[in-house]
Amino acid sequence: MKKISFIFLFILFSSSLFADDNKKEIDKLFVQLKSALNFENSKKIEDKIWDLWTTHPSKSNLTKLLADGSSKMMDNKLDAAYDKFTEVIELDPNWAEAWNKRATVLYLMGKYELSQSDIDKVLMIEKRHFGALTGQGLVQIALQNYQKAIDSYIEAHKIHPYMKSPLIMIEKLKSQIKKESI
Repeated sequence: MKKISFIFLFILFSSSLFADDNKKEIDKLFVQLKSALNFENSKKIEDKIWDLWTTHPSKSNLTKLLADGSSKMMDNKLDAAYDKFTEVIELDPNWAEAWNKRATVLYLMGKYELSQSDIDKVLMIEKRHFGALTGQGLVQIALQNYQKAIDSYIEAHKIHPYMKSPLIMIEKLKSQIKKESI
């Protein structure tokens, strides 16, 4: 019995160490992202961030479930993808990327308010999630909240200065607002 308790405590402690290492690595990458010298350099850093975001810090089965859901989403099996992402969220409600993936699938299903709700969860867990911020921009466009969309893209640009889509979308939205005000 004592041996089982020790193993359980070791696993619990190890999981939190992996999570801490993961957070430290992401923090380091965000510092590098802000000071990137060019687009190519920023893209490499962004890829590393995405790799960390889509890999659960301690449970490989959750990484696999997330990947399965992503595969279903790519195959346009949106209900099945939603179910996979929900399962991951139920197993670890503190994993931002699970919420982000489900927000994406909800957006693709046309469930914009629910998508925004999941984006809110992502940003509570990881306020620097530039993917969630650009996704929020798309949700707000669908809801015709153009200024909120612009604000989301501005935030994404502050975090990831070389990301191209925020600046493109800000200009399009300003043009749209101008058109509608005439």
